[in-house]
Amino acid sequence: MAIKYLKKSPKTSSSDDLKTREIVQKLLNDLEKSREEGCKELTKKFDKYNGEIIVSKQKIEDIKKSLDQKTKDDIKFSYDRVRKFAEAQLKNYGQDFEVELSDGLFAGQKLIPVKTAGCYVPGGRYAHIASAVMSVTTAKVAGVENIIACSPPKENIGAHPSIVYTADLCGADVILNLGGVPAIAAMTYGMFGNAPADILVGPGNQFVAEAKRILFGKVGIDLFAGPTEIAIIADETADPEIVAFDLVGQAEHGYNSPAWLFTTSKKLADEVMKRVPELIADLPELPRTSSEAAWRDYGEVILCETDEEMASISDEYAPEHLEIQTKKDKWFHSRLKNYGSLFIGEETTVAYGDKCSGTNHILPTKGAGKYTGGLFVGKFIKTLSFQRMTKESTKEVGAAAARISRYEGMEAHARTGDVRLRKYGFSN
Repeated sequence: MAIKYLKKSPKTSSSDDLKTREIVQKLLNDLEKSREEGCKELTKKFDKYNGEIIVSKQKIEDIKKSLDQKTKDDIKFSYDRVRKFAEAQLKNYGQDFEVELSDGLFAGQKLIPVKTAGCYVPGGRYAHIASAVMSVTTAKVAGVENIIACSPPKENIGAHPSIVYTADLCGADVILNLGGVPAIAAMTYGMFGNAPADILVGPGNQFVAEAKRILFGKVGIDLFAGPTEIAIIADETADPEIVAFDLVGQAEHGYNSPAWLFTTSKKLADEVMKRVPELIADLPELPRTSSEAAWRDYGEVILCETDEEMASISDEYAPEHLEIQTKKDKWFHSRLKNYGSLFIGEETTVAYGDKCSGTNHILPTKGAGKYTGGLFVGKFIKTLSFQRMTKESTKEVGAAAARISRYEGMEAHARTGDVRLRKYGFSN
C-alpha cells in the first residue's frame, strides 16, 4: 500500500532560511568590526540587559547559595547520567555499545553508515587521481551503500580517463562528467537519476567550497576547505635543500597556497629563502606561475627563539600539512595539538601523504585544524544514540525530567513525564 499523508505540513524547517541567513550575515559583519561594544549594544537592544558580560566567581557562588537543594539535586541527577554516558562513549569510541546508567535506564549508541555519499574529484589544471582514491575508497570501507563521483570534463573527452579509472577501481557506483557548482548541486539535489547525497566530500576550488558551505545543513560535508597549506618546523639540524623543495612542492598547487617555515635557525632561514625562488624558477610554466605567486603573496618564514615558540606558533596557524625536521621530533609529536596531518622527520613529506602512503589528504585548512581532523571513515558513519527503560525506572527519571522541564518553563515537556507517572502508578 502506498503511503498516505493524513496531515501534510505547509512548511519545512528550511522555509525561513534565506531571510535568517541575510539577517545573521549582516550582524556578523557588523560584530567583526564593533566587537565587544557591538555585542553589548545588541544585548541591550534584544535582551534588555546592561550588566556584566563575564559572570564573576562571586556571582556563581551567590547563585549556588540561592538555589534550593531540590533543584540542585535534579540538575545533579541529569549531570550524572549525561557524564556517565559520555564516559561510556569515550571508552567505546567507534563501536556499538549499551550501558545501564541507573536501575532500569539503558542507553547506548549504534554506528550506521550514510546511504549515499557524493565525492568531488578536482580535474582542472591537474588530474587529481589521489583525490578519487582518498574519498571514494574511504566511503567504500565505511560501508556507504551508494557512492557518486563527480569530476570536471574536458572538451570532447569528459572527466580525465585516469580519474574515471580510479573512481571505478575504488568503488564508485556512478561517475558523472560534472565539475564546479553544477556537480555539487547535482549530488545534493539528486539529479541524473541518482539519490540525493547525504554527505559531500572532496577538495575543490573556491566555488566548490562556497557551494558546499551554502548547502551545509541540507547535506553533510567533510569540512570547509580553503587553499592547501604547508608548514615546516625546522631547527639547525634540518637540511635546507629538503626544506626548500618541500615548501615549493605545496606552493605549486595554486597562487593562493600558503607555505610557512617556523625555525630557530637564522642560517637555515636564509638558505631556504635564497633557495626557494631558485627552485621555483626551474619548474615548468604552470607550476612555476602558481608557485611564484604563492611564495610571493602567502609565503612566510618565522624565526623563533625556542622549540616551544615554534610549537606555539604552529598551533596558532593550525596548518593543513605540518612537517617536523628537528633533533627533537618525538617531543614535537607529543607537544603539537593543531594540524591536519603530521609528517615526522625528513624521510617523509607531504607529497607521500597526498599521493599514496595511506593517510588521507582531504584535510582541514584556514585554521580548522583547531577543531577537526581530516576525512576518515568516521565522516561517513553516523553515531546514533538510543535509550530504553523499565516502567520502574520512570519513578525516578520521569519525576526528575518533569521537574527540570518546569524549572525551564517547558510545561508540555513536563506533562510527558506526568502522564507516564500516572499510568504506571507513581506520583511526582
